Amino acid sequence: MRMYDIITKKRNGEVLTDAEISFFIDGYTKGDIPDYQVSALLMAIYFNGMNEHETSYLTMAMAQSGDQIDLSGIKGVTVDKHSTGGVGDKTTLIVAPIVASLGGKLAKMSGRGLGHTGGTVDKLESIGDFCTELSPEAFIKQVNDIGICVVGQSGNLAPADKKLYALRDVTATVDSVPLIASSIMSKKIAAGSSCIVLDVKTGSGAFMKTLDDSILLAQKMVDIGYSVGRKTAALITNMDIPLGHAIGNSLEVIEAVNTLKGNGPADLTEVCVALATNMVYLCTGKPKDECKEMVLGAIKDGSALDKLRQMVKAQGGDVARIDNTDLFPKAPVVVDVKSRKSGYIKHMDAEKIGICSVILGAGREKKGDPIDFSAGIILSKKTCDYVNEGDVIAQFHTSDASKIASAEELFNTAIVYSDEPVPAPTLVYEIISEPSK
Repeated sequence: MRMYDIITKKRNGEVLTDAEISFFIDGYTKGDIPDYQVSALLMAIYFNGMNEHETSYLTMAMAQSGDQIDLSGIKGVTVDKHSTGGVGDKTTLIVAPIVASLGGKLAKMSGRGLGHTGGTVDKLESIGDFCTELSPEAFIKQVNDIGICVVGQSGNLAPADKKLYALRDVTATVDSVPLIASSIMSKKIAAGSSCIVLDVKTGSGAFMKTLDDSILLAQKMVDIGYSVGRKTAALITNMDIPLGHAIGNSLEVIEAVNTLKGNGPADLTEVCVALATNMVYLCTGKPKDECKEMVLGAIKDGSALDKLRQMVKAQGGDVARIDNTDLFPKAPVVVDVKSRKSGYIKHMDAEKIGICSVILGAGREKKGDPIDFSAGIILSKKTCDYVNEGDVIAQFHTSDASKIASAEELFNTAIVYSDEPVPAPTLVYEIISEPSK
């Protein structure tokens, strides 16, 4: 078998066999096939696509290219949640404890932030002394003991995807639905959970900018999940606006704690309840309205917040900060950002606002960059709100005052005003929980 022939076949729009896909993934993972040939195949896939079987087989080949987490030692139904990335997206910190408090087993691997989107691991580490690296034995034991454990991703989880993504990133082949779907699902499948809920973000702060593309990607991932025996659901949620009011690591943890106390922003609460409801639904099969009542009950009676507290304690984190969020270290520089005109906020470019938080020190532009856990943005006003010129619309938190001017300039370009009232945005556009016919 030759890579040349596989490239030619896909260039001509033909369907690749399982053996050809295995040859390509195995050879590239081992370093036997050069980047330039894989780049050619990726471009052929970009233009000609892959059918459902090709995409599913590619996903499994990538999942099997490295470690696969064995969760068979966990008693109960394992469930995972994945977000395609957004600004202010602290949903895992809220949803995972809710579902664990209701009996779901959350054995979750999360990533760090890169670019304008934040990462769950960074947020957890802002709690102080929180350990995100555990042995497989300790990981399984904690899930059996308290129902929840969130750690950093294994270095050898789906290594084929790691190599392919780096290549896609520099060959203009990232935004291909079969390649995105197989990338995400290969990691989720390798992570081992039997139920998977996907939060597919759409809008200015998301990778998928249009609703149609987001629905197409969501359906493809649900199809892949069911094709390999995983119960899978996908929610298409709005990322045209940052989620909640807080952007930045410790600021987002504080907002997550407040949400678990029942005092969170309405938009963040709505999205988290929808995600948690669908996770409980996949785990239990109970009617969705009953699952939603269970989720709301876990927030109301404090059991979800207590589950977060248990996880922080089990992983060595500073539980005192969960009990009293005033104990989180504060940024030494806090500056009000004021509106430059009057009117209704018509649009907030979430990606630009996310970049502002990176400028302030809350994120990293490349792997390994240090993070200022206290840095970030608190939004005082959001889409639909009316503001007068000079009103405070946001608050910048940073340890470096020299970063304020450039962040503020970019922030102001992210806000679009209207003289007319603006309708409330839809937060959850669609829920896909069945494979396509």
